[in-house]
Amino acid sequence: MSTRTRTIVGVLFDKDGTLVDFDETWGPATHAIIHALAGGDLALMRAQAEALQFRLEDKRFAPDSPLIAGSSASYGALWGEALGRTDLAALKREIDALAEVEALKALTPIGEPAVALAALKAMGLRLGVATNDTESSARRQIEALGLDEAIEFVAGYDSGHGGKPDPGMVLAFARQLGVAPQQVAMVGDSRHDLEAARAAGAVAVAVLSGPAGRAELEPLADCVVDDIAALPALFAALNRGL
Repeated sequence: MSTRTRTIVGVLFDKDGTLVDFDETWGPATHAIIHALAGGDLALMRAQAEALQFRLEDKRFAPDSPLIAGSSASYGALWGEALGRTDLAALKREIDALAEVEALKALTPIGEPAVALAALKAMGLRLGVATNDTESSARRQIEALGLDEAIEFVAGYDSGHGGKPDPGMVLAFARQLGVAPQQVAMVGDSRHDLEAARAAGAVAVAVLSGPAGRAELEPLADCVVDDIAALPALFAALNRGL
């Protein structure tokens, strides 16, 4: 996809792995959730960890863990099976409630997101967040990071636009701004983020600050940068047609 003939007006960020350090935030949070749902039963903790491809010993995720880019709507059944529970709607609510609390406790930003977002805002760009976390959890984390004044749009998997890799969040952001999706850039660290951008017709920008590597992301991306600190220069160049 060529970006030479378009002007970027809005930048839509993924959250985990893009603004928030995925391992440092969700490693401890997931361990705490697993412990709570197991009631401290070690066998149930191990069953959950195996199903979710999560290492209890060092609180880290295997590369193919469904938790890396999914939502509780997509991995809730796996979690229920590990726990021997069939009340999946109730379980999903429990997971989301625990995740909101535990992720906030361990919240770790990548670099200085407030600095990068302030620079983009000063360029006249309008900013949003699209995450497969819940909207309420995302809003609490955005506020805790001091990003709430810069961000005017927040969507979670439960906001009514669907989850990534579907394009609904990206299209909703474009509608709110009153621009074509081609004038929006979706910035993320996973295939789901880039696939959502592609499906919407937006510019797909990959950051290498999450679990996925360049080889996985580059085929789906229009641009690849190390992290969001590189975005002001990138969008300045794109909007000059360089």
